[in-house]
Amino acid sequence: MLLRWLAAASRPGLAAVFATVLAAIAFAAPAAPPAAPAAPVVVIPLKGAVGPASASFIVRGMAHARDGGAQLIVLEMDTPGGLDLSMREIIQAILASPVPVAGYVYPGGARAASAGTYILYASHIAAMAPGTNLGAASPVQIGIGGPGGAQKPEATPASAPAGAPPQDTMERKQMHDASAYIRGLAQLRGRNAEWGERAVREAVSLSASEAVAQRVADLLAPDLPALLRVLDGRRVQAAGVERVLHTAQAPVQMLEPDWRSRFLAVITEPSVALILMMIGIYGLIFEFSTPGMVLPGVAGAICLLLALFALQMLPVSYAGLGLIALGVGCMVAELFLPTFGALGVGGIIAFVFGAVMLIDTDVPGFGIPLWLIGALALASAAFLLAVWTLLWRARRLPTVSGGDAMLGLPGVMLELRDGARQDGWAEVRGERWRVHGALPLAPGQRVRVIGRHGLLLEVRALDAAEDAAEGPVQDAANAPAAIHPSTRGA
Repeated sequence: MLLRWLAAASRPGLAAVFATVLAAIAFAAPAAPPAAPAAPVVVIPLKGAVGPASASFIVRGMAHARDGGAQLIVLEMDTPGGLDLSMREIIQAILASPVPVAGYVYPGGARAASAGTYILYASHIAAMAPGTNLGAASPVQIGIGGPGGAQKPEATPASAPAGAPPQDTMERKQMHDASAYIRGLAQLRGRNAEWGERAVREAVSLSASEAVAQRVADLLAPDLPALLRVLDGRRVQAAGVERVLHTAQAPVQMLEPDWRSRFLAVITEPSVALILMMIGIYGLIFEFSTPGMVLPGVAGAICLLLALFALQMLPVSYAGLGLIALGVGCMVAELFLPTFGALGVGGIIAFVFGAVMLIDTDVPGFGIPLWLIGALALASAAFLLAVWTLLWRARRLPTVSGGDAMLGLPGVMLELRDGARQDGWAEVRGERWRVHGALPLAPGQRVRVIGRHGLLLEVRALDAAEDAAEGPVQDAANAPAAIHPSTRGA
């Protein structure tokens, strides 16, 4: 039967019917589901010195990428280095990230020096653009003395001189710690551990092509699209899980610093923190010296709190901070104590030394420029000079209140007292006073106050020249404005 059916189907009409039935069955079959879109790639920029603000931004950006289901985080780097604590915070986030992180030194001319080298070693993938470099990862000498200490030849305890200063021990500890740290990162990622140690101990650097040739970096990529094409299909271990990257057609999300990160970056600049601290201190001084102005006190308190917040995030020398506080205290005391400038000059000197010592590191991007310290010292000196000038002028002004304000004022005799020729009542500044004169007085006579004993005024009669100079007797309401104590003889 089957053979007969096939023979019948070979006829032209039946063959057409058979083909139509097969085509209908094929179109009726369910279509294959479309391929799921690739997970996004998140790009986080790291530009400038590594500090608290940049570390906070990168850690929060990595958390955002993880929560958003990203398959890869690209850390675009162009940094001269930075603070050790901030660098370690970033590296800890990379090592704990379930999303692979590709450290990418980009664009051409960028660098991953010092702390950037450690971060590149810690990344799951290390990529560089042509024309970039990395290295010079020696720990910078902490404290006063500059970075030269970190580049001295290392002395072992056996060969160190007996009287070696304590700084040598600290330098050796920092060098060994940094060497072990980068060696551990290199072993974790399968990179050149020997060159990593040389970058720490000898401060050597490599170009991008040399880094790839010596297994310091994994690959070269001229731009981000090229990097994503090269990484497509690559297997990467992240947080103990192997992942396959599909980045060729993956959407790219660029993360930019938000207002919080930009604000932290501004106030954690050591120069800005120092300026905020000075504005805060002077604002509080103005408020305490003239209570009720409100604005200087509010602005000063805000600036001082911002400065303290910034300083607690920075490597601050407490000796420098103490010298700044001592200097400001001396300058304030100069305004209230008759030290003839000794406290003011000493306060300015203490402030300058404290500002130089304030930031306890020589990492690039975290120093306070000397011109700013000099400008603040000159501003403080100008402020003290202005106050001294005002105080000196105030001392030379005539007294306008209290008992001494009566001296030199003119008046007119009203009447004598009980027939006495030297005692009586006079009108001075619109008020009735009991007066006494060394010479006989007469009603209507013009007099001048030469002394005061409680409620009794000592007066003397004006001669003809003085009487003419004083002019007509003024009403009491106008007397204080027109008749004022002067240097004319009493």
